[in-house]
Amino acid sequence: MHDKLAIHGGTQVRDALFPAHVTVADDEMAAVSKVIESGILSNYLGAYHENFMGGETVRECETRWAERFGAKHALAVNSNTSGLIAAMGAIGVQPGDEVIVTAYSMSASAVAPLFYGATPIFADVEPDMFCLDPASIEAVITERTKAIIVVDLFGQPFNVKAIRALAQKHDLKIIEDAAQAPGIQIDGEYAGLLGDIGIFSLNYHKHIHSGEGGIILTNDDDLAQRLSLIRNHAEAVVEPMGVTDLTNMLGFNFRMTEIEAAIAIHQLEKLDGLLQERWDRVSYFEQKMAGFPGFSLPVVRENATHAYYQHACLWDVSSGIQRNAFVDAVKAELPVFELREKEGVKLGAGYVRPIYMLPTFQHRISIGGAHDPLKSSWQDYSKGLCPVVEDLHHNTLIAHEFIVPSMAESDIDDVVRAFEKVWDLRTQL
Repeated sequence: MHDKLAIHGGTQVRDALFPAHVTVADDEMAAVSKVIESGILSNYLGAYHENFMGGETVRECETRWAERFGAKHALAVNSNTSGLIAAMGAIGVQPGDEVIVTAYSMSASAVAPLFYGATPIFADVEPDMFCLDPASIEAVITERTKAIIVVDLFGQPFNVKAIRALAQKHDLKIIEDAAQAPGIQIDGEYAGLLGDIGIFSLNYHKHIHSGEGGIILTNDDDLAQRLSLIRNHAEAVVEPMGVTDLTNMLGFNFRMTEIEAAIAIHQLEKLDGLLQERWDRVSYFEQKMAGFPGFSLPVVRENATHAYYQHACLWDVSSGIQRNAFVDAVKAELPVFELREKEGVKLGAGYVRPIYMLPTFQHRISIGGAHDPLKSSWQDYSKGLCPVVEDLHHNTLIAHEFIVPSMAESDIDDVVRAFEKVWDLRTQL
């Protein structure tokens, strides 16, 4: 029987580190060795040549991803961020345009339009599923709106029917940031193909990864070509390729290496199994936490699956206990994960700060100068812009990663005991 919380000097529920979540193994090592032995670590050329589209392994990777999700085109890039920027260029975003974005995601989901001189316009999110709220989107559509960047936050698919209807009504493109949602479906359609362009992340802490990297999906031939040009020095090849619309045809180096592609091929083969392992752990955690006071478990959208990048729950502010104090006390009872020791206990009060509170938006400086797209924004970035996002962040959202495949049931039991201990001794908070 515990009589003192660890945050006040009591004994922790657990001090042994949680097991590392590692998905790379012998298959990936063998594939990487094969690439290294070939002597070709990257085979792109930034010129009109068959290798403009990358080397053999990159192309195989793209074929495998396209086949896995039933996409007409898959393009490998060096990050989801690069994919978002390329998507903005491919759909023709220009200075003066507006792109509707979420205020609650990794910052790249909102700043991508700025690279083409367009203005991000923030919309609020759903209070229980955390994706963009269609009503909030509709409220900020203007004659300058070009597109919507939706985010499948925490692995939950966005409200496809409602947002597609808005896009069709106002002739808008949908760019889907599916970084946290590989392999999920809604109404039988895969994330990554729910809009005009979808982008996955292969960053090291995603479901599957190649260290860094991203995969873009689209069923649109023209967009696929423009994405491939932006990825790799478009300006050098538009003439011999017969491209006449030169809008945004300045290229970057957004290219994936052969090593990353080799890893991504074998990681993709593991996706279904790793998703099932997350679902099993979510089921076990939710069974153990059913009925826990002041705590609501995640809601999954109708006719959809959920990837559970994080397990996002809601705290009842009427419980009488301040959420941050409760979370800090639970974290004090638990250890970090192996290989991620410097990241702290993987339990958070809130997720990221509302993006419009970052200095970029508060000072309205992105590219700088008199023509900075943020200077012409009609939005006020003060507190209150997105009330649901602010309430989630400051008061109600609790998100954790204790559902990754490396967690055994006994590990989850320790997490549950930590929650129970803090609740039982809540008068000490």
